[in-house]
Amino acid sequence: MTEILTSPLTWMFLSIFCYAIGVAIQQKTGSPLCNPLLIASVLVGVLLIVSGTTYQTYEESGQLISFFLTPATVALAIPIYRKLDVLLHNLLPILLGAFVGSLVSISSVILFSHLFGLSDATTRSLIPKSVTTPIGVALADMLGGVTSITAIAIVITGIFGAILLPTFLKCIGVRNPMQMGLSIGTAAHAVGTSRAIQLGETEGAISGLAIGVAGLLTAFIVSALSVFMQNCRRRRRGIAGAHRREQEGTGHQTWFPVPS
Repeated sequence: MTEILTSPLTWMFLSIFCYAIGVAIQQKTGSPLCNPLLIASVLVGVLLIVSGTTYQTYEESGQLISFFLTPATVALAIPIYRKLDVLLHNLLPILLGAFVGSLVSISSVILFSHLFGLSDATTRSLIPKSVTTPIGVALADMLGGVTSITAIAIVITGIFGAILLPTFLKCIGVRNPMQMGLSIGTAAHAVGTSRAIQLGETEGAISGLAIGVAGLLTAFIVSALSVFMQNCRRRRRGIAGAHRREQEGTGHQTWFPVPS
């Protein structure tokens, strides 16, 4: 029994089975709250606790599941190809929308992290929360954040985006398929796109395109922001050093805060 519970294949099939249960529940209820990924996460978590299985053991099965991430992502090209004329006709609005969405996402993280007093490391980890996992983890690592926090934040963002965004957009009067797909894909990446595909082929195609566009734009914005912050730190250190040398030259012992 122990060998079965520690086998990566066992947990891979259990994960797929739990996700299938989530899909069945969502199809039965039709409620956006019954997100298959959320249901599968809860069920797998309960099974891990009940069986006493460590996360390290389950992580090995996760690597097997991640193998299918690439073909699943490539499959998003199918609805994009089918709606290629719509995409080309609205290319500029898509680029501008994804840019503004990415900028708002990054700015909101920085603002609320400052308001709630989060540490710099946590803030850097949360900045790429709205992009797909491979890009987000790479950006967090570049910024000096904690990649495990980033991965969790990306999953949570995707789940809540898939659950809340379609209803929220309709409540504020957004019913255009292109606008809905762009909003969902930019804010909730692949998890949101799976929900957008259920709304319609146009929504799914635009949302799938928004994943890549928003990811690239976020990488550009974060890189530019990182360079700007580094230059600001160097300039502040230079001013502090010049002030300190000036004080030493005049013989005064004046305390001066050195920025970190």
